[in-house]
This record gives sequence, C-alpha cells and structure tokens, in this order.
Amino acid sequence: MDPTRADRDLAKTFDDIEHLDRPGCLDRWREVFGRSPPKYLSPQFMKRVLIWELQNRELGGLSAKTERRLLNIALGKTPPPSLKPGSHLVREWNGRTYQIEVVDRGFVMDGKTWRSLSAIAKYITGAHWSGPRFFGVQ
Repeated sequence: MDPTRADRDLAKTFDDIEHLDRPGCLDRWREVFGRSPPKYLSPQFMKRVLIWELQNRELGGLSAKTERRLLNIALGKTPPPSLKPGSHLVREWNGRTYQIEVVDRGFVMDGKTWRSLSAIAKYITGAHWSGPRFFGVQ
C-alpha cells in the first residue's frame, strides 16, 4: 500500500470514529482494547482515546524515554528542569523582584556573577536556602 493510500485509510478510520454514537463508541472500544471501557466515560473522551490508540498502533507510539518520563510525572517524581545559559529566573521576595540570568559559569544578578543559586538565595533572604527550591526549579 502506498503512503498516500495508508494516510487516507487512517483518516477515514478517524473520521468514522468521530461520527460514532455512544453505543458505537462502546463497541469500538471493546474491539480495540478487548474489554469494556470504564464506566461514565463520555463519548467524546472515548473517541479521543480510540483515535490516540489507533494512531499509536499505525504510526508508532511514544519512545521508551518519553513513557518513563510521563510515568514519573504521573507518580509525582518530576526531575528538575535543566537550566541552560540564556534562561531567566524571576523571584519576588519581600516586595522586590529579583531577576537572575543563567550563564555558562553560573548566574548573574544585578551585574554580579554568582556560582550558585543557593548563594543568591542566601544573599536575598539572609538565611540558608536551597537555591533551586527558592527559585522554583527543583
């Protein structure tokens, strides 16, 4: 089958799903997943899940890395974002807004370069803080 025909067939299948009524969604769900859907799913939601599943089966699903990351997010285990040079962090503390720029060798605030976010957090608050936590990147 040429790609154009495969694309048309997939588009037709998706269109067919979009026009299903509730009993049609239930039947199609059982056909695709081999069991009934959870109770109280709306037809609109079932259609989206059916299209998602068929698209994954036909075009390929998520990478293993993405699957692991989504699972960790679902479990509340989100890794801290990596800070890249050029990024900006903004934090308000006691009525003042502090802006920090991430650079290759640290962080710049008010024209001064700092080696760590924790040092900046201590300077701002006068107390020892986890810099990444203070700036909301942990």
